[in-house]
Amino acid sequence: MDLIQQIIERAKSNKQRIVLPEAEEERTLTAADRVLADDIADIILIGNPEKVHALAAEKGLTHIDKATLIDPLNCDKSEEYAQLLAELRKKKGMTIEQARELVKNPLYLGCMIIKTGDADGQISGALSTTGETLRPALQIIKTAPGITCVSGAMLLITKKPEYGENGVLVVGDVAVTPMPDADQLSQIAVCTAQTAKSVAGFTDPRVAMLSFSTKGSATHEVVDKVIEATRLAKELDPALKIDGELQADAALVPSVGKKKAPGSEIAGNANVLVFPNLEVGNIAYKLVQRLGDAIAIGPILQGIARPVNDLSRGCSVDDIYYLVAITACQAMDAK
Repeated sequence: MDLIQQIIERAKSNKQRIVLPEAEEERTLTAADRVLADDIADIILIGNPEKVHALAAEKGLTHIDKATLIDPLNCDKSEEYAQLLAELRKKKGMTIEQARELVKNPLYLGCMIIKTGDADGQISGALSTTGETLRPALQIIKTAPGITCVSGAMLLITKKPEYGENGVLVVGDVAVTPMPDADQLSQIAVCTAQTAKSVAGFTDPRVAMLSFSTKGSATHEVVDKVIEATRLAKELDPALKIDGELQADAALVPSVGKKKAPGSEIAGNANVLVFPNLEVGNIAYKLVQRLGDAIAIGPILQGIARPVNDLSRGCSVDDIYYLVAITACQAMDAK
């Protein structure tokens, strides 16, 4: 069974409630119909009921009636959500009138549904920007305990079973924080290891903190940052298996790891790679994807107290379908 199917089966085993706030969008509604047909998750759709039903009829979608459909302009709990939102944002000067208007926004409404415990995760981005997806999540759901830095992980499914976890690697950050400091980098390491467990199903994440230096082979302030981040990550999660700083070959190739970092349990054996900054991470995964013919799944947002994931506006129905399953797997471990 390949990794994607494993993720789907894991989602099916403990169904979560996933909000799709862009229900009037054709790809989103089609993906929702497939999710419901395959019994992967319980779906909460946010949109105008007449438009949603008309689109479903036009596309021949026969499972949409299994979803919970909420009209953002006529929601029974609008006032409850507005009162809570105003309370959450009162230090920022939000008034109840402003809150009442915001909960009519499907992205805000979806996050309020999660905040009050009536849903477990949310996916948007087919129509919205990353900023529009993240803003309500950070204002309402906020970050996980001990975490202040949101980041993005990528699953890389390679044709090299000798590396990572039978050819699968989980890498981060590839999407959100351009220049993390040591503290933020340590959080990215802990969160990426958690994603490796909850989404990729790794029972034993082994984290390599990557650099252009291995164990003092070069000296520079950016190397010092990686060394400090490794120390802080161990404090944040004492059970985490992590080592750094390591060059990529020392992290992945056993013979190189033994030579460059003798005695390290991670060197040559890593299945989670943490990049020193976003520039490196984004370039590296795209090179592996294109030149190495690897499958890249993500980015998967991490660090938020409940999973909220972001789609590309050029996403396919398959992208949304798979991200529902991924979000469901994250939600299981976020409780």
